[in-house]
Amino acid sequence: MLAAPRLAEEATGIGALGIDPWSLLAYLVTFGLLVALLYTLAYKRILGVLDARSGRIRDSLEEADRVRREAQEQQEAMQRTLLEGREEGQRVLAEAREAAERYREQQATQARAEATQLIERAREEIRQERDAALEQVRSEFASLAVTAAERIIHRSLDPDAHRDLIDEVLAEGDARAGRN
Repeated sequence: MLAAPRLAEEATGIGALGIDPWSLLAYLVTFGLLVALLYTLAYKRILGVLDARSGRIRDSLEEADRVRREAQEQQEAMQRTLLEGREEGQRVLAEAREAAERYREQQATQARAEATQLIERAREEIRQERDAALEQVRSEFASLAVTAAERIIHRSLDPDAHRDLIDEVLAEGDARAGRN
């Protein structure tokens, strides 16, 4: 018990705080030696590892930027290709529409020409049949006139006989027309 009061009497300055100056000096020397030893043995290795890591990170960031730029360039190229494909598709579609329109116009022109030819042929056939019918009527009429003249010559020309003869010739003409 005597030691405790004696320590309290001797402690002045830094010792009054409960810090032993010799111990503090030993701790500082030990810390300095540890720092010097770590600096010479491990500091350069640690800095090398940290520098290598920061280089890898920097390279990774540069690679990521490069990949991002390439991806953007590829996306732009795909957009251009897609746009070109759309434009080409529109051009092909327009050409197909134009070709279809030309074909439709050509077919319409051809159909009109064929219709005109058919109409002209039909008109020609009608005219020929009309001429043939007129010729037949003329022939029939001439035949009837000849027949009537022959009968008139064979008979006397009195009015009653003349009327009977005309009626008979007309009846024969109607009968002939009914057969044809």
